[in-house]
Parts: sequence; structure tokens; C-alpha cells
Amino acid sequence: MVRALGAMSGTSLDGVDAAEVVTDGERIQSFGKSRYREYTAAEREVLRAGLGKWTGPEVEAAAEVCDRVHAEVLAGFSEAEIIGFHGQTLAHAPRRQGTLQVGDGAALAERLGKPVVWDFRSDDVAMGGEGAPLAPFFHFACAKYIGATRPLCFLNLGGVGNLTYVDPRFERPEDAGALIAFDTGPANAPVNDLVQERLGIPWDVDGKVARSGTVETGALELFLAEPYFARMPPKSLDRNDFAEMVSLVKELSDADAAATLTAMCAAGVAQGMEHCPEPPEMVLATGGGRHNPVLMEMLRVSLDCPVKPVEGVGLDGDMLEAQAFAHLAVRVARGLPTSAPGTTGVSACVGGGVVSVPGEA
Repeated sequence: MVRALGAMSGTSLDGVDAAEVVTDGERIQSFGKSRYREYTAAEREVLRAGLGKWTGPEVEAAAEVCDRVHAEVLAGFSEAEIIGFHGQTLAHAPRRQGTLQVGDGAALAERLGKPVVWDFRSDDVAMGGEGAPLAPFFHFACAKYIGATRPLCFLNLGGVGNLTYVDPRFERPEDAGALIAFDTGPANAPVNDLVQERLGIPWDVDGKVARSGTVETGALELFLAEPYFARMPPKSLDRNDFAEMVSLVKELSDADAAATLTAMCAAGVAQGMEHCPEPPEMVLATGGGRHNPVLMEMLRVSLDCPVKPVEGVGLDGDMLEAQAFAHLAVRVARGLPTSAPGTTGVSACVGGGVVSVPGEA
């Protein structure tokens, strides 16, 4: 077993999560320390300016913020033996330009004096995969850890929503049928952008803005008519793929716009559940969206099975993504696959990631 440390900075642009997992890359033995470092308003604006760009000074500035903040956060874990560093996604277009996560794992390895696994997505994209989502192999390990015996779903509500259908009756995550994973649609990102632009706040705390509004059903119907929802999984999204959502609500009041964007997130998940081979026993919500009671209420009304935060089964929804990259780092180091046709649409099981060892540059 290895004490691995993972770090995640999502497209919600809230901050950096770091968390330890004791794992052999297949089985989770235990969870260790964790830490969260919120981005300052200035750092968040630098990262936001780089979104959707592939090159240029905005990308370089975003990379500097990413590297600096991660080095600060990860330095506090002296017992960690290996680090999984996801970096910051700025652009994701696997069928066109590829995928871009800024962050220099080799420099981070030198700075921290520990092996760093990074650039997790490029190999998957190069082999025809979507490059996302990558947490499903960890979700499979989590299902085994909690003793699940029937199919269940993990729903990550970050900047983009993604769903993992896990059948724990299979032995390994790469087994055909063990996992189905895909992005359900926009989640927190459009609401965050709306309240930041209109109200000067980074997110809709406790769903208070949305709760005071009314959903505009016409805009919701237009949203669900998007071709993306008719595509079979695996499929993935860039944070800005549904930028036109904001135009659908631009004439609405702040409250009605927030309520409608929140309903769009829930509706995308409900559409995605139709791809499950059999009804899941439950949906376990993770990511920042699970803290939004309005969104959670909408999901419970929309879905035909219990929906609850992952804390209900003893997991940490704030750190699950960071823990995933700790687990994946060990898989990469051991030469195990990190994605499969059922999770990213890649042509064959692939173990993505570059391992940088201090002193080998």
C-alpha cells in the first residue's frame, strides 16, 4: 500500500483540494489528511481569463497561479510518497484541438522532492478517448470500499456535471460493463458565472438566489433540445460548451435566471440517468453542487432513486476528486489502466499520465 496525495482544481474555480489515500491502486485501505485552499478573487480572475484559450499570456498567467498555489498546498503533506497532480483545465475539445491542463508536474516534483504523476488525460485523447471523466476508476474502488453489492451512481457536481454508473459485481474497473461514465451537462459553472457577473459573488451560497426565483420552462426546454443530450455516452464537455445557456436567461431577473440555470443542471442529470443499464440503488452526490439544497431538491424530484451526499456512506464529497487523482497516481506508477472504453470511449484500456521523479529532469 502507498500513501498517495492527490490535488484537484476544478472548473468551478473555487480553490485547490488536496487529500491523501492509502491504496495499492486497486483497493482503498484508508483515507488520510486533506486540505482546501480557496483562490483569492485576484487568482480566480487570472484563471477565468485563461478559460477557453490554448496559448498566449492568459494561459501562461493561469499556469503560474496553478503551480504556485498547488506548491503551497502540497508542501504540507510530509508523509505522502507520491503525488497525483491534475493541474487546471483551461480548454477541452478532444475531437478538435485536444485537452489542456496547465501545470508543470516536473517542476513540482523538483520543488517538493517527491514523484509527481501528471498530464493524466493526453494519452486517452491520443487514443480516441474523450479524456474525461477520469474519476470513475476511483469511484469503482469507492463502491468496493463501502461494501456496495448493487449498481449505484456517483454524481459529481462541479463546474460540469458528470455521472459514473458503477456495477460492483464486476471484479475490476476495466471489465466490460463495470463502468459507464459521461458528462451530464453544465453544473455549477453557469450559475457561478451568472452571480459573479450580476451580483459580484463567486457562487450562489446555499442556493439562496435560486430559491427566490421561478424556473422559466421555455428556456429549460430549449436547453434540453441541445444535440448533446441525444448522444450516447461516453461523452464529455468543456466548461464553456453551453455558454449560450446564459443567453437563454439574460432577460430574466437574477433570481429567475439562477433558478432556471440550476434546473438545467438537474434536468441534464435526469436525462443522463436514462443511459444506466439498470436502475441504480442510489445516487451519491459529490462536488460543490451537493451543498446547494435547491439543486439537491430538484434532483430528488427528478430521479427515481434516493439521492444523497456521499457523506451518507462515509466518504468526503469535498475531497473525492483530489482523492481520485491520488488513487490514479498509484495506478499509473504500477502500470494499471486509468480509463476504458466505457468511461471515456477510448479505443482500448489506457493508463495515462507522466511520472516525474526529482533529479531526473
